[in-house]
Amino acid sequence: MAGEEDHLSTEIVNRGIESSGPNAGSMTFSVRVRRRLPDFLNSVKLKYVKLGYHYLINHAVYLATVPVLVLVFGAQVGSLSREELWRRIWDSAAGYDLATVVGFLALFVLTVSVYFMSRPRPIYLLDFACYKPSDDLKVTAEEFIGLARKSGKFDEESLQFQRRLLQTSGIGDETYVPKSIGSSANTATMKEGREEAATVIFGALDELFEKTNVRPKDVGVLVVNCSIFNPTPSLSAMVINHYKMRGNILSFNLGGMGCSAGVIAVDLARDMLQANPNNYAVVVSTEMVGYNWYPGKDNSMLIPNCYFRMGCSAVLLSNRRRDFRRAKYRLEHIVRTHKGADDRSFRTIYQEEDPEKFKGLKISRDLIEVAGDAIKTNITTLGPLVLPLSEQLLFFSTLLWRLLSGAGTSSSQPTKPYIPDYKLAFEHFCMHAASKTALDELQKNLKLSETHLEASRATLHRFGNTSSSTIWYELAYLEAKDRVRRGDRVWQLAFGSGFKCNSVAWKAVRRIRRPERNPWMDCIERYPHAVLNFQ
Repeated sequence: MAGEEDHLSTEIVNRGIESSGPNAGSMTFSVRVRRRLPDFLNSVKLKYVKLGYHYLINHAVYLATVPVLVLVFGAQVGSLSREELWRRIWDSAAGYDLATVVGFLALFVLTVSVYFMSRPRPIYLLDFACYKPSDDLKVTAEEFIGLARKSGKFDEESLQFQRRLLQTSGIGDETYVPKSIGSSANTATMKEGREEAATVIFGALDELFEKTNVRPKDVGVLVVNCSIFNPTPSLSAMVINHYKMRGNILSFNLGGMGCSAGVIAVDLARDMLQANPNNYAVVVSTEMVGYNWYPGKDNSMLIPNCYFRMGCSAVLLSNRRRDFRRAKYRLEHIVRTHKGADDRSFRTIYQEEDPEKFKGLKISRDLIEVAGDAIKTNITTLGPLVLPLSEQLLFFSTLLWRLLSGAGTSSSQPTKPYIPDYKLAFEHFCMHAASKTALDELQKNLKLSETHLEASRATLHRFGNTSSSTIWYELAYLEAKDRVRRGDRVWQLAFGSGFKCNSVAWKAVRRIRRPERNPWMDCIERYPHAVLNFQ
């Protein structure tokens, strides 16, 4: 804020030759201080000008037509007396016979009925649950390195590389890993994988069914996604067997689809609900840390060891209209982008064996660049669906100007493209917390504030990268902070191997009060300060 001195101006005044006193015969000057008008160009807060522009454009139709209609209607009505006005209304109504009126009403009712029946059924998110492992699985960065050293699978150089990676990862000292990673034996066994899967999946589903009071037999659609661990029978079959679900359930098991599979699973569940009315759908998203543990020495394959942590989410969706009253969110849009046709994108995150025949995920140095390209394509497709007209006009006019002026060509000065302001489309952002570097790039390119990325950074710090379930821990953070109000729009964006980037937009149908069961409830008061102190 400008100080008082910024509104003052000085002026030197020549007072002529002093006629008497000690300075007689000398030129004398005085400094006059005046209060000047403020610099309006700099003092006007441009954000209010921008808000005014958006309001004007988005309501231009109403601002242009409503006053005209009011003036015309007022002029017509004002020229008539009350008796003449009623007489004209009566004469107009008397000109139609009963059959015409009934026919018109029947046609109107039929048109409205066809319109509402042909619309796709709204998909509601009733509730969701995020699994919180027991405290005996919690590790600090030093304990993590201690477990890796205890296993005897890494040399000192590999241990130091993992230590340096953890120091800059944005991951705190309260994340969860299976204790089996400290074992000298092979942890990537079917037994270890099934035990970890049962722990996290049943833990999340037990909480979900308890919170929603929905019986497992009432679920008509089940979608389970886990990228690396895909046993036979499938994880979805394991869930059906454990909860004794009904025999005609539509079950799906998605594998190998990376960290963005949570959105893909929601998309599949939506399609199934559209085709099967009056149903519930459960979406389970998880990844197995112990089964993915890489015991080799390739630095690019050691990266997942440091970032991925235990976690699982379970989401209950419904297409029953009567569930509107108890739902939390309504599904608005899903946009999926796949860059797998490009070889470099396809191999950015690639599962293979190292020279010693140890399996692991190899992370390419091109990851940030490839991810940026996929995110750019995804949000460009999402923009017209969610951005207000005013922002779309700005984007289109900037693009048109670049084309007409030849900006960006080799003979001209490169100009930055206009980045739409997605803060006008969403109140809350749940960006996949893959790493601190990824979040920094997203914040810079989308021009988001620390508050907008608070949920993502807090999730990375507290729970690490839990793969496809990460975006649900972020939404749980927002609910634990009691920030979601009725009508608020939430953007969940996830990206992962393939290379894929997927977005889902939700709208809160009511105020979401702080839940009693939430993975953040024992530590929510420490955030966001815990992240700031860690950095």
